[in-house]
Amino acid sequence: MSVTIAIDAHGGDIGPSATVPASLQVLEDKQDLSLILVGQQDAIEAELARQGVTTSDRLSIHHASQIVGMDESPASAMRGKKDSSMRVAINLVKDGKAKACVSAGNTGALMATARFVLKMLPGIQRPAIVTAIPTMHGHVHFLDLGANVDSTAEVLQQFGIMGSILVQSIEDTPEPKVGLLNIGHEDIKGNETVKDASELLKNSPVNYVGFVEGDDIFTADLDVVACDGFVGNVALKTIEGLAQMISSIMREEFERNVLTKLSGLVAMPVIKALRSRLDNRRYNGATLLGLRGTVIKSHGSADAYSYSQAILEGYREAVNDVPARIRKVLSEAST
Repeated sequence: MSVTIAIDAHGGDIGPSATVPASLQVLEDKQDLSLILVGQQDAIEAELARQGVTTSDRLSIHHASQIVGMDESPASAMRGKKDSSMRVAINLVKDGKAKACVSAGNTGALMATARFVLKMLPGIQRPAIVTAIPTMHGHVHFLDLGANVDSTAEVLQQFGIMGSILVQSIEDTPEPKVGLLNIGHEDIKGNETVKDASELLKNSPVNYVGFVEGDDIFTADLDVVACDGFVGNVALKTIEGLAQMISSIMREEFERNVLTKLSGLVAMPVIKALRSRLDNRRYNGATLLGLRGTVIKSHGSADAYSYSQAILEGYREAVNDVPARIRKVLSEAST
């Protein structure tokens, strides 16, 4: 079965010089994939020419005359840019011409536009942003990462269910382990919202393992960690800052003197392996979960390799039709 994905070619800080090469990389790897590059045709054709490639039956261009700025307000993008590359790419999903949309554009505008155009799945109150992050056991899917800053117990329950279905779908994990982020493992810990959410998850169609703490994100054998978007965004930014600090300190220490530089050369295989395991580019591509279609948010500064990972995430979710699976599970749970 062939899968078509719409690419917001102008989204992000780099635009076509990253999105077009990334698209070509993924097309070479996935023979059942077709891509629609959405944006200003002249700019896209120019980048294709630089890559020595032309359009084909698997690679087409859909012209869009406008671009959403990275610092533009969601309301402005919604009202004033109905022919933006972002909006047109999402419309292609709504119209059934694409199974997924991938964009590195303005997060707020992408979320607002996707929610307005595609609407929420029945039974889902709010969308969540979810991505995988590396852990001692491989990786864990973490949500919500900032779409909702004041989630109710019911919404947290929905995050846990959606995260479980996502992992079950794209990783073929029969019963993903779902944890709820809290300040302790004990039932008496936490505020009333997380306590109520825990009780709801215990009676949900998921493999709920209970409360987990911040360190469990990296050390426990988990598949999904659910939390409020305010907490999740703070945790994610803390993780990213810590990773940058450790990388900077290691570089400084190895360059301190001749002896440490020689030690660095000896340790280079281990350093390269560490960088590979913790390379955040491998985990680029956050899903806007809970919508009636698949929308993937790439990091705004993503290079071609990083953006290709976001496209691959869209491919995996499109092939497995994650929104349909969420709808089915929620429908069965309500009957």
